[in-house]
Amino acid sequence: MSEFKSGFVSLVGRPNVGKSTLVNQLVGSKVAIVSDRPQTTRTQIRGVRTTPTSQLVLLDTPGIHKPRTLLGERTNDRARSTLAEVDVVCLLVEATSAIGPGDRFVAELVQRVDTPKILVVSKTDLVTNAAVGKQLVAAVAELGDFDAYVPLSSQTGEGIDALVGELESRLEEGPEYYPGGVVSDQPETFVVAELVREKLLRVAREELPHSITVVAEELEPERDDDVLRYEVKVLVERESQKGMVIGKGGAVIREAGTLAREELEALLGAHVHLETKVKVDRDWQRRAHALDRLGF
Repeated sequence: MSEFKSGFVSLVGRPNVGKSTLVNQLVGSKVAIVSDRPQTTRTQIRGVRTTPTSQLVLLDTPGIHKPRTLLGERTNDRARSTLAEVDVVCLLVEATSAIGPGDRFVAELVQRVDTPKILVVSKTDLVTNAAVGKQLVAAVAELGDFDAYVPLSSQTGEGIDALVGELESRLEEGPEYYPGGVVSDQPETFVVAELVREKLLRVAREELPHSITVVAEELEPERDDDVLRYEVKVLVERESQKGMVIGKGGAVIREAGTLAREELEALLGAHVHLETKVKVDRDWQRRAHALDRLGF
């Protein structure tokens, strides 16, 4: 039998370059929420891709950006901390936009570590092959040395096999860190909270304050009841923001809750009931105690 290889891979880049979508594609299941809003990912999420010969543990990190709050500083620190602690680093840049200061800043951080590095040009389905080639040339010139360069589309799957091949070739023989069938190490309550936040971002769009966060707790089941019940709290920083989250006649929070519940039921294979509330936690992004309490 061939040796089993395993290792940890960190996906880094500026906000909104497609890290979460790529993790979901590699895992073959949704383990990270996605949105076109920058800084959607706020904590490190692990996705697990297991085959008969290898296991990739993929770390979806927050986009590295110029922070304006204590939360931003902490999410940056989380992303940076993975660089020297993994077996391979993937730096993502978009095929759809020119190499910018944010890309160069993250690339400089990546170049400081001895970890094997792969440059991924994402979202190639949105541009022509000529544009992809031009972006690769620009990246090679501006972002430093990498062990491999992979253009891909997480939407169409083009280039995914090439990336997997590059990653697996850099793994050492190792154990199966997670049992077969496990695609993430996140608890159900985290998944519930993140899906509600994702749906709120989708439903409310620009009206939704970026400073919302969502926490969930599992409730005790009712007698002779096989329904999974969760209390979901949507936290905002100002009293004036509650109306944006709730919507006219409760339309926004109701639609987001329905979308989240439907996806959760498909994911968990059981009926789900969400008790959703909107509360004010003033300036939570800027208070260390609040961030500690919320897991940031």
